[in-house]
Amino acid sequence: MITLVTGGARSGKSSFAEKLCISKSPSAVYVATAQAFDDEMRERIALHQLERSQANYAWRNVEEPFQLVKLLSDWREECQGEEDSAPTVLVDCLTLWLSNILLSLEREEDVQAKVKAEIARLIDQAEQYPGELILVTNEVGSGIVPEYPLGRLYRDLAGYMNQAISRSSAQVFLVTAGIPIELKSREYRL
Repeated sequence: MITLVTGGARSGKSSFAEKLCISKSPSAVYVATAQAFDDEMRERIALHQLERSQANYAWRNVEEPFQLVKLLSDWREECQGEEDSAPTVLVDCLTLWLSNILLSLEREEDVQAKVKAEIARLIDQAEQYPGELILVTNEVGSGIVPEYPLGRLYRDLAGYMNQAISRSSAQVFLVTAGIPIELKSREYRL
C-alpha cells in the first residue's frame, strides 16, 4: 500500500511520516535520498539521523540518491511478492530524488521525457511493492515562479510526479504547520 505525505518546507511532514511508519510496523527501512554537498546539508542529515536514533525504533537506514527504483524492485523480488515478508519502507524524500535525477540528466536531449520515464518506472515499482510504502514529497509549486528554466522545469516535474503518485496512493496526507490532513478520502470527484 502506498501512502504519500506532502507539505512545504519544515511543515512537519517527515516527522509525521516517521510516526505513521512506526504505527504500522515494528521495524522499517528508511531510504534517505539527500546528498550532502555542503556543511548545512550535512548538518540537516545529521539532525535527521539523530532524531531517528532517539526514536527507539528499529530503523534500517539506506542512503540512496538515485537507485530508488532498483531498491524497490530488489526488495520485491527478495520477498517474492509476499506482503508479510516485505519490509515497510519510508522514502524521504521524492523531491530530492527527483532533483538528483534531473541534475544527472539535465544536459541530455529531451530531459523532460527522460525524467518522466524515471517517474513512471518509480510508480510502477511502487504499485508492485507488496508491503507498506510511505513516500515523503514536497509541495514546491506553491511559492514564487523560479527565475531560471531549470528551476521551472523542476517545479513542473515535481507537480507532475506528485499528481501521478497520488493517483496510485491509498492515502495522501498534506502536512501544514505540523497538522496532517488526509486528502484522498476527501477528494471531490467530477
